[in-house]
Amino acid sequence: MERANAWKTYDAATKKAVFDFAEDYRQFISKAKVERECVTESVKLAKAAGYEDLNEVIKAGKTLKAGDKVYAVNMKKAIVLFNIGEEPLENGMNILGAHIDSPRLDIKQNPLYEDTELVLLDTHYYGGVKKYQWTATPLALHGVVALKDGSVIDVTVGEDPSDPVLGVSDLLIHLAAEQMEKKGSKVVEGEQLDVLVGSMPAEGEEDEKELVKKNILNILKEKYNIEEEDFLSAELTMVPAGPARDYGLDRSMIMGYGHDDKSCSYPSLIALFNSQNLKKTGVCILVDKEEIGSVGATGMQSKFFENMVAELMDRCGDYSDLKLRRALANSFMLSSDVSAAFDPNYASVFEKKNSAYFGRGVVFNKYTGARGKSGSNDASAEYVAKIRKICDDNKVNFQTAELGKVDAGGGGTIAYILANLDMNVIDSGIAVLNMHAPHEIISKADLWEALKCYEAFLKDA
Repeated sequence: MERANAWKTYDAATKKAVFDFAEDYRQFISKAKVERECVTESVKLAKAAGYEDLNEVIKAGKTLKAGDKVYAVNMKKAIVLFNIGEEPLENGMNILGAHIDSPRLDIKQNPLYEDTELVLLDTHYYGGVKKYQWTATPLALHGVVALKDGSVIDVTVGEDPSDPVLGVSDLLIHLAAEQMEKKGSKVVEGEQLDVLVGSMPAEGEEDEKELVKKNILNILKEKYNIEEEDFLSAELTMVPAGPARDYGLDRSMIMGYGHDDKSCSYPSLIALFNSQNLKKTGVCILVDKEEIGSVGATGMQSKFFENMVAELMDRCGDYSDLKLRRALANSFMLSSDVSAAFDPNYASVFEKKNSAYFGRGVVFNKYTGARGKSGSNDASAEYVAKIRKICDDNKVNFQTAELGKVDAGGGGTIAYILANLDMNVIDSGIAVLNMHAPHEIISKADLWEALKCYEAFLKDA
């Protein structure tokens, strides 16, 4: 059952649409690299599409009806958007869910130190990474610093062409004999991922110590009005510097940071914006913390989504606890997350019949998990059949896959969390090369097919 290459089905007009949408996406991920930035950009797009802030609706005591569109933000790191359909919410929703966090290097709370007249920031890596991939590559500093007066300062260094970049140094090959004998997981240790930020001393007394650190603190004070103590209430992170780029001589791919999972979250968002006059309420939820287990107040395991559905039902004049439970149990969901693309360089870990391939469309994973499907949602045969019909009826190119050979590894998504609410859920997404590396790669055709799939799902599920 080999699937056709989607590129072969496109005429000139469709190819133009594919490339135009890919360019919009490329620009989005180039400026929205961390969760707060993703939420900020999503709110801008939502407002332009006519969405109102649900919290403002609640404060004003407004009622909502079919055709109304609202969004709610959770702690500036997650967002849910609703396009209210004709049917009562009790009948269920069609939900697109994805995550907007990606692997990175987080700055510790007490990070700044000087050693041999070099100043570094201590980090703690976030998510599953090959640590050695984060050395000797230009990095940018993103995040916020919250001050005791209640103000919050946005920090971005390394993205503007005039900015300096930062980075983690690597050991020169000439002295790496011992290092090269280590296992890949030990070539670079977590505590070695400290970021070099300066080497020039400030003016000072001859016997004064740590003048380079003093100079860095002076720069931070001058540019951002922050002190060393303010790192205690900061959320700062290192991500690859620079914009996403077209990849390949034919420009058929995009290389960039954070395709996992913005290559699913962005088309989910745009699909909801493009949907009009829905029968069932359409939902897009973009969450944080998936890379570390979907925990915490901004992860999928929090009560935020259920709370916002309850608020929505209340504003529609139709809330009860029983109706809320029915609304969740009667819903259908695409848990949109990326899948591993078959890589000829590493063919031994893939099983060809059940692998995802570039250019063959959106990917469905009936189950994920590891070993004996541990930690996965396993979609029912009936629900898979329903999704197949939606895709075929709407001429969506799709493929099915597993995450590599049995016992080769594995991974999970947010699917099981929503399935715990008794709704039908299946994993869907886009095939990715270099997953979790600083620079990942996707096919523009697959990005386009994901958009088409999500639009069809909202309309027909």
